[in-house]
Amino acid sequence: MPRFPPSPSPNLLQRLFSSSNKRSSSSPTAALLSGDFHLRQFSSGNAARAAKGEKEPWWKESMNKVRNIGISAHIDSGKTTLTERVLFYTGRIHEIHEVRGRDGVGAKMDSMDLEREKGITIQSAATYCTWKDYKVNIIDTPGHVDFTIEVERALRVLDGAILVLCSVGGVQSQSITVDRQMRRYEVPRVAFINKLDRMGADPWKVLSQARAKLRHHSAAVQMPIGLEENFKGLIDLVHVKALFFHGSSGENVVAGDIPADMEELVAEKRRELIETVSEVDDVLAEKFLNDEPVTAAELEEAIRRATIAQKFVPVFMGSAFKNKGVQPLLDGVVSYLPCPTEVNNYALDQDNEEAKVTLTGSPDGPLVALAFKLEEGRFGQLTYLRIYEGVIKKGDFIINVNTKKRIKVPRLVRMHSNDMEDIQEAHAGEIVAVFGIDCASGHTFTDGSVKYTMTSMSVPEPVMSLAVQPVSKDSGGQFSKALQRFQKEDPTFRVGLDPDSNQTIISGMGELHLDIYVERMRREYKVDATVGKPRVNFRETITQRAEFDYLHKKQSGGAGQYGRVTGYVEPLPSDSKEKFEFENMIVGQAIPSGFIPAIEKGFKEAANSGSLIGHPVENIRIVLTDGASHAVDSSELAFKMAAIYAFRLCYTAAKPVILEPVMLVELKVPTEFQGTVAGDLNKRKGIIVGNDQEGDDSVIQAHVPLNNMFGYSTSLRSMTQGKGEFTMEYKEHSAVSNDVQTQLVNAHNATKPTD
Repeated sequence: MPRFPPSPSPNLLQRLFSSSNKRSSSSPTAALLSGDFHLRQFSSGNAARAAKGEKEPWWKESMNKVRNIGISAHIDSGKTTLTERVLFYTGRIHEIHEVRGRDGVGAKMDSMDLEREKGITIQSAATYCTWKDYKVNIIDTPGHVDFTIEVERALRVLDGAILVLCSVGGVQSQSITVDRQMRRYEVPRVAFINKLDRMGADPWKVLSQARAKLRHHSAAVQMPIGLEENFKGLIDLVHVKALFFHGSSGENVVAGDIPADMEELVAEKRRELIETVSEVDDVLAEKFLNDEPVTAAELEEAIRRATIAQKFVPVFMGSAFKNKGVQPLLDGVVSYLPCPTEVNNYALDQDNEEAKVTLTGSPDGPLVALAFKLEEGRFGQLTYLRIYEGVIKKGDFIINVNTKKRIKVPRLVRMHSNDMEDIQEAHAGEIVAVFGIDCASGHTFTDGSVKYTMTSMSVPEPVMSLAVQPVSKDSGGQFSKALQRFQKEDPTFRVGLDPDSNQTIISGMGELHLDIYVERMRREYKVDATVGKPRVNFRETITQRAEFDYLHKKQSGGAGQYGRVTGYVEPLPSDSKEKFEFENMIVGQAIPSGFIPAIEKGFKEAANSGSLIGHPVENIRIVLTDGASHAVDSSELAFKMAAIYAFRLCYTAAKPVILEPVMLVELKVPTEFQGTVAGDLNKRKGIIVGNDQEGDDSVIQAHVPLNNMFGYSTSLRSMTQGKGEFTMEYKEHSAVSNDVQTQLVNAHNATKPTD
């Protein structure tokens, strides 16, 4: 660890800031009031390029002024209130409504009752606003693992994020979850410590918690003047100025002098900020170690470099409810968070086995856009698009890579929460909405010159099913309309029909996932549905080769049925991409070639329902080696029936086994509960594959059969006093033990109707 120079003296402030004054003809106060202080870094960069004689591309200037950000937080940290203030100060809305205000209007972003009740963002939407010549798109991000696809897409669309922390509650469980997701998707972020006006507010405690629990390399770029009911304003540590918020809604930001009794503390905190940033930024480290004064512009540029490289998290402060600190936070968003060209986005090339391709992010390239959100509007389906490369124009023809369809863009709009503004064209880095395009969430659009997709086309298989049916017969139309729409929105949500009971079966990624859709059906489509017991999607497979030789012969007046098939079934290798293979190895014309497709169809149909527990059979290869036909009595139906019966006869001889979905479960629990939780996982037939220590918490990874994970969240809460959390994702289907197989087969036989 390098040795740093001794602590500053109280008059260090003047020395630290003196050279900044020499550089700028206007005083820092004037710069702050005119709102141009955060633009310096761009103008200086552009000037440097101009000096070298390089020509700027036509789009560079406008791309530098775009920010795509998300606001994430633990429930009740003031995320909605903060968004409401941001919309107000940027002129998006003209009056402020509180989340639980007496006027009964409610906040602009609280649109769905279900979101308010559950505290989960389910419907994400983009709101566009302008702040000092910058276009800022604010995107809501869902945070629950059951909506994996939705989370992935929402975070995919973001270039940066604001993590809101409560100055009283500090870093809470959901804060840790959303931060973990941001880290996984490499999203640069700034932190905002909210609610400084509340009793017990302590921003420095929250800052140390963020460093310890979230492993943030962070420092405050502001500090409060007073706390709780004495919270009067903020001190900007970068520009060394006090900021006060006047007016009925805090709309007038007034820069003033730092209170005399705080000068020493300000110098200490600014030095701490410079020291923390210099640990991850070489340019600033050199100045700091040489004990040279650091100007505001140099510090700002260093913070920006470190934030974009995800090595540093600047911490802002304020109270959104009391209208303090929101405008400097917006300045921080444009100063420190990246523009679209500064973020690495990659696509998957479908022509080259989904190889990763880095996108340039420039409007000069071929069009690549991702549909990340669908909404049922008054005029049909509204599709939100994030453009990663190229330009999209109204009236253009674009190609949906997922469906291979060519579509014309009938109407292009920019969203202002619920309102729309028609536009003629949009280029890379922007978020727009399109009407009249039939697509699903997660589809990629190009101009046809490339075949890229933004997310992998392989969607995880659903792991859990529920039987649902509408309570009243009259609501059948709305019921099917809802299911159709949900399938379009979410590729991990599937709908099928149970042939035995004739019930509608919905399948998804977990209990919460399916519960939310049943609840949304009730609220949005006014359809009450009864829900059956959750069912796990088992599979069956065979373990050895078995021969078949079956003659289907039926004579009943007139033309009969005749078809004979001979061959064998065998298991496919475990790494095979195909689940079912059919091969015709007949030499000669023992069976006319016109009947071969009917035989394949018969085997496929038989493999849809294995004889153990009636679930689909996979990883199976069927080889046809011989057969016989009749000149008159042979037909497609005869051979199809022969194939079905042949499969059933040889299936038992092939030693079938049942496969169950195994989940990769990751738990984070305080160390004192580690033994109890591990013991419970063993009881559930789980295999613990990893155990790490992260601060005071143990992180356990285990493979657990899904069938044993029902109601686990309740058990985990009671075992860990509500402090444990877990995420669960599908890993693979693997064979069950003999005793479980016997139980499942007996249970299936008991439900079969007796003849």
